[in-house]
Amino acid sequence: MLGYFSVALAFGIVGISSGLSILEIALLSIFVYAGAAQFIICALVAIHSPISAILLTVFFVNSRMFLQSLALVPAFKGNGFWSNIGIGTLVTDESFGVAITKYAKEKSLNATWMHGLNISAYLLWIVTSIIGGLVGNLIPKPEMFGLDYALTAMFIFLLIAQFETIHKSKVLVYLYLILLTIVCMLILTLFMPTYLSIIVSTIIASVVGVVFDK
Repeated sequence: MLGYFSVALAFGIVGISSGLSILEIALLSIFVYAGAAQFIICALVAIHSPISAILLTVFFVNSRMFLQSLALVPAFKGNGFWSNIGIGTLVTDESFGVAITKYAKEKSLNATWMHGLNISAYLLWIVTSIIGGLVGNLIPKPEMFGLDYALTAMFIFLLIAQFETIHKSKVLVYLYLILLTIVCMLILTLFMPTYLSIIVSTIIASVVGVVFDK
């Protein structure tokens, strides 16, 4: 929850500096609800990108949610259809990181626990992003305080938390997979947009990881 608070606050401040209104910031948090995508929207709006480019970019960036939801399927196989729809709709990078870490430790997840995690984070994100927008006028250059780095900092923490659940014998394999992802991304950026190369690289590393695991 503290992680959501800092990133949502940063988004609200960055949103105001990008020319968005409080209402637009609130609507983005309610209907998009994806930190990385919302920061990207701010950047694209600031440079007056066409709506089509913004929609396409956000679609590809958020397509990683498909992979995250698939990873959570084993934990909720016996769960109801609409309950799973609710979980999939509100799952984010951060809630996925918390949930998959808990699943790795306990080999089970409770649907009520997951809904509590998702809904609490969702409501906090909306309220805090609005607060960030309200104080945004007091901080005309948020990058001076590193606020544009808040999301990256949270991802680094989630990565470290993942390593705490990994058995020592698999650490080397995961390091190889990280290296493979980086190499694939660097090569693919020569032939396709960066956001697409990241997704394809992630899929390649995931497939290789499954093969290693088997």
